[in-house]
Amino acid sequence: MNMIVAVDNNWAIGCRGELLISIPNDHKMFRQTTTGKVVVLGRKTLDTFPQKQPLKNRKNIILSHDENLKIKDAEVVHSIEELLENLKQYPSEDIYIIGGASLYEQLLPYCDLVHVTKIDHTYEADTYFPNLDKSDEWEVTADSEEQTYFDIPYAFMQYERKKA
Repeated sequence: MNMIVAVDNNWAIGCRGELLISIPNDHKMFRQTTTGKVVVLGRKTLDTFPQKQPLKNRKNIILSHDENLKIKDAEVVHSIEELLENLKQYPSEDIYIIGGASLYEQLLPYCDLVHVTKIDHTYEADTYFPNLDKSDEWEVTADSEEQTYFDIPYAFMQYERKKA
């Protein structure tokens, strides 16, 4: 399984239910990477999408504790166990965990590849992704050239779980 996330210098990913910054090139990379794939997200993450609708041209699987939740064009599961069982039908390399923080934390042990947009800035934040740079389990295996959005530098990184 894969994860895809944008983080700041402190591995922050959000503040008060919103992304820290919206970088068009990051959104483009996200679309290119996940189109035609399976995206897994929490219900609160869905609430941040335009019209609170699932992403087009992807299989959307939403984790929610609300047993009555029905979402058009998406599948709703109610536990990590149910989610993991459901995901067995898809090739692991086609599955992308896209947030939020709780889902990232719970599913990181099941992932081998994380696409990280590293934003060289520190934002006010209340939500974080585990710092892969401080983990012995992960290594950087790809790194784009630095790019800028207005005056904010960022780079696309790829982290892979080290083989035992």
